[in-house]
Amino acid sequence: MTTARWAAVALLASSLVTSAPAFAQPAKPTPEATRDAGKHFHRGVALFNEADYAGALAEFKKAYDIAPNPAVLYNIGQTHFQLRSYAAALQVFERYLAEAGASAEHRAEAEANVETLRSRVGKIDVIAADGTEVTIDDEVAGKTPLPPIQAAVGRRKVTVFKDGSQQVRFAEVSAGETVRLEIKTAAVEPSTTRPEPSYAPPADGSSSVVPTALWIGTGVLVAGAVTTGILALGASSELSDERAKPAGGATRSSLDDLESKTATLALVTDILAGAAVVTGGIALYMTLTSKSSRTGALPPAHPAGARRSRGRESPHARGEVLR
Repeated sequence: MTTARWAAVALLASSLVTSAPAFAQPAKPTPEATRDAGKHFHRGVALFNEADYAGALAEFKKAYDIAPNPAVLYNIGQTHFQLRSYAAALQVFERYLAEAGASAEHRAEAEANVETLRSRVGKIDVIAADGTEVTIDDEVAGKTPLPPIQAAVGRRKVTVFKDGSQQVRFAEVSAGETVRLEIKTAAVEPSTTRPEPSYAPPADGSSSVVPTALWIGTGVLVAGAVTTGILALGASSELSDERAKPAGGATRSSLDDLESKTATLALVTDILAGAAVVTGGIALYMTLTSKSSRTGALPPAHPAGARRSRGRESPHARGEVLR
């Protein structure tokens, strides 16, 4: 955000913080509702200043829902702008200009934002059967027939829902351009047959990936524990030498530093050693269980209508294919 926009948001925040009754226009909410809206608005300002724009947007919207005020729309628009939701920001700023009037305090900034946003927004024209629900980037746009939908420039995800079916398309949106998407939807018919169980053993070596990673982690932890242990012994030796110096040879400060260093290194060594034991135990358990699952897996049930051969082993048990 430019310096000018930061100044505009700060000015709006200070003006609304110091004049909470402004929420009372034009909906004339109760005093309790006004106070509640003011709390949400103040939280939104704090979150915006902390760059938590998603949280700020939720608080600003809640404040506006409780006590509609065009000034809050300006904050909502600025927050959408920070989230790069350019289409939503454009819609909100245009609504602010329409509701706030010609003398609105931030009209000039809003008009400048609208001009900028129009260069970052295109449209998607979704053609589908009437009553098809459309979402753009998982945000509900409505049901067809729809006019071309504003969308931020870039690759946008378009999802349609109709009679139990769902289709996903992607549209490359350019500024000022309209992308036409014609999507045919078909109802999903319920399945009348039950799928037969199938057996798909994991690819060779895939079951050992996690245990291998755990063994590597165990080795790293052991190496770390050994390293810090050696450093702790060295620090302890230095501490003993310092204490052995004749009176006046060792200062209290140097002794404290060596004691602290020795204790810290010893603690880190204990933590690393404990973590190595736990990780090694998990790695051992997963190694053993993965081996047993590969050697002791049960064969799948026979497909319907398949006969077991008498006097010999089942083809499934030997890995053959039933024909």
